[in-house]
Amino acid sequence: MILSHPSSPLAGIVALFAHRRLIIQLAGRDVAARYRGSMLGMGWSLLNPLLLLAVYTFVFSTVFQARFGGGAGESTFDFALMLFAGMIVHGFFAECLSRAPTIILGNVNFVKKVVFPLEIYPAVILLSTLFHSAISLAVLMTFAVATQGGLPPTALLAPIVLAPFMLLTLGLCWFLASLGVFMRDIAQTIGLFMTVLMFLSPIFYPLSALPAWLQPYLALNPLTLIIESLRGVLLLGNMPDWRGLGIYSAIAGMIACAGFWWFQKTRRGFADVL
Repeated sequence: MILSHPSSPLAGIVALFAHRRLIIQLAGRDVAARYRGSMLGMGWSLLNPLLLLAVYTFVFSTVFQARFGGGAGESTFDFALMLFAGMIVHGFFAECLSRAPTIILGNVNFVKKVVFPLEIYPAVILLSTLFHSAISLAVLMTFAVATQGGLPPTALLAPIVLAPFMLLTLGLCWFLASLGVFMRDIAQTIGLFMTVLMFLSPIFYPLSALPAWLQPYLALNPLTLIIESLRGVLLLGNMPDWRGLGIYSAIAGMIACAGFWWFQKTRRGFADVL
């Protein structure tokens, strides 16, 4: 049957569920290895977003006088919150996709072991990066409570907004993890692509700040809807665009299925290349 095929969507779900403990264990090792030997240790996961928040806020709100359309009453703190929400989404996406092309290359010893589930490595990247993004989200919410007096009830919808985004990211990681084995240059281009994507995403400005004719094109950016929706539910008390999220979820699901299928189809050639 198609659904029982090793590269089918059902096989991907089964593989992730069956190896969930291994995924958590490897993600924990990955997080620990990042800070091993440093004086601050896990403290860097908190210090890094705080420093970036302070620098970007000073440059864009004080030097460039950037605003998010909140009117004359918009404060520097309001801008910082809106900016930080966009940074978290982009940072998660950028780190996952930047690491994906080298994840198989960095674990060559497991490639020739038939029993080892190589397909879980993109999920390991996702979970490891999610850990750091969760800390940044906690910083964002704490800052919002301190400066705005609390969070709106719609903040509870944040996981629903982020779920299809993570599914999309996982699918792209499967694609890139495979392509990185056969095309080593792809790892070098991801960083440049992510820098361009940062300025083509509504991180430093709202989507409404662009000319009307340009907004539909920017809406095709996979980060646009998620950034705008996360700001809406966490900071503005707005309900998400359910229709947009529904379409986004359907596309994310298709990309995840296609990414897993591609990874499983091409994994047979990994050992020959490596």
